[in-house]
Amino acid sequence: MNNILVINGHEPYPIAEGRLNKTLFDEIVTKLSTKYDVQTTIVSEGYDVKEEQEKFKWADTIVFQTPMYWFSLPGGTKTYIDSIYEPGVFFGGGEKYGDGGLMPGRKYMFSTTWNAPKEAFSNSEEFFKGQDLEGAIDHLHNTQKYVGMEPLKSFGAFDVIKNPDIDTYMTELRQHLAEVFGV
Repeated sequence: MNNILVINGHEPYPIAEGRLNKTLFDEIVTKLSTKYDVQTTIVSEGYDVKEEQEKFKWADTIVFQTPMYWFSLPGGTKTYIDSIYEPGVFFGGGEKYGDGGLMPGRKYMFSTTWNAPKEAFSNSEEFFKGQDLEGAIDHLHNTQKYVGMEPLKSFGAFDVIKNPDIDTYMTELRQHLAEVFGV
């Protein structure tokens, strides 16, 4: 796991300018750069499909820093994946559905920001009906699994609009990066 691609998937809106996601993205890049070779992509700044495909081929690990908009990726980040996860590059025709991933040996991590409070997860009486963070983003994990990548433990910053606590998010992110990447 020497080469890491870090993607900032934030899509700016008037009520969500992306300062927190940029702060988390910058921290991830800074910490990982102390031990690994790092390349970056900021989806909202545009990209070249072939260059992005080459970054994925180069990377041992991909880190997606992204807000969760309506329980999924921002539209621009979904379009990014739709554009670069091309047949013959990211997946092919496996004998069994889901067996044709062409990105084996690579790992990925989601670092996410949510307006949902932490209490909404892992509690059967709350919104996510007992699902933890990983369960709530299972559909995103399936995309990566389909192309042959393996998950690392995801990170979540919660209640980011209603009750933001930047110091806590940064402390928890640093702990997460230390646990997952040893930095």
